[in-house]
Amino acid sequence: MAEERESRRGVHAVMPLQTAEEESRFNFAKALKASLRNEFKPRLREIYDSRVAPEFARRHGRPPQTADDVAEVMEEDAHYRWWSALLRAQQESYVQNTLLCVERQLDDLDARCRRFTEANDKLGSLRLNPDVEIPWYQAEVDIHCVPGSYHYERYEGDVGQGARSDLGAFIFSMGRHGPYNEDKGIVGVNYIRAQYPDLKPARILDMGCTVGQSTLPYATAFPDAELHAIDVAAPCLRYAHARAEALGKKVHFSQQNAEHTDFEDESFDLVVSHILLHETSARALRNIVRECHRLLKPGGVMLHVEVPIRPKDPFDRFLARWDSLHNNEPFWGTLAETDLVAVAVEAGFRRDSVIETVTNTAYHKVGGWMVYAARKEGA
Repeated sequence: MAEERESRRGVHAVMPLQTAEEESRFNFAKALKASLRNEFKPRLREIYDSRVAPEFARRHGRPPQTADDVAEVMEEDAHYRWWSALLRAQQESYVQNTLLCVERQLDDLDARCRRFTEANDKLGSLRLNPDVEIPWYQAEVDIHCVPGSYHYERYEGDVGQGARSDLGAFIFSMGRHGPYNEDKGIVGVNYIRAQYPDLKPARILDMGCTVGQSTLPYATAFPDAELHAIDVAAPCLRYAHARAEALGKKVHFSQQNAEHTDFEDESFDLVVSHILLHETSARALRNIVRECHRLLKPGGVMLHVEVPIRPKDPFDRFLARWDSLHNNEPFWGTLAETDLVAVAVEAGFRRDSVIETVTNTAYHKVGGWMVYAARKEGA
């Protein structure tokens, strides 16, 4: 095997290891993405202001008012088309390279994970259910251009897609989300402490946890709480369990659909998710928020940390839906148009308890995170 080295900050005992050649490829992917973000993308606003908006006004006698208005002219622009094509190529390249890195060492990853999940002194637990049906909005799309999406299993006991997600998230975020890619979880914890200082959760649920990157900050912040985390993807849950154990965090993982879990009514003080909602559907979103209300004890809080995809400016809305059209995120654009307050009220939350805001990142993510929260009525 080629020489491997633990070269990244925050590496843990089950993280895929990188050869020097792989690390070089990942550094190129990060550099290309940084160039597209910092050099190409700002030029798009200049082009819009100087050429696209005036051209639309010339055609229609009014300024652009919607993302579709902007698209009519912007998608004809050569600079935009180059930026879009390169961004898609960068995404496909980083996905392919992270997959190759993981597949090269699958046997070793399996063994490393088992050393933690089969230990006699485990902290948490893992409960898989092969009867869980992968929802259609996950089954019919290779989310983020990942072949087979995150639930794909090569063999019994596979952890590959979870390992790829852990490695891939760090590459995709260019390290801006913290050494363990835990930014979203820390943001959630900080928001809970600031907005609901009286909430002392004894039981917490993280919906759509993937590999638990955002779950573990809750274990750190609320060490006495019973922490559960669910996902539909068994390979991710196997890896998440091993990862949590390797990092000394107690989490109870189970394979469940967030639309309808098997937990009892009013059994949690806090229900959270992190970039889950834009991976669902219009019906699933409503089911998930209703499930949050069912699971919460009176006075309990639901909190969803999301990408801020709801800008008011028509040009920003146009750019925000790029992922929906070109990065296998079909619900992204629809979520941006959804009245989330109405969804929460329909689920049973009082209107005056519902919050939708953008809050600061804990590390260096550009634009911060959107927070969608509500408190269940009661003591």
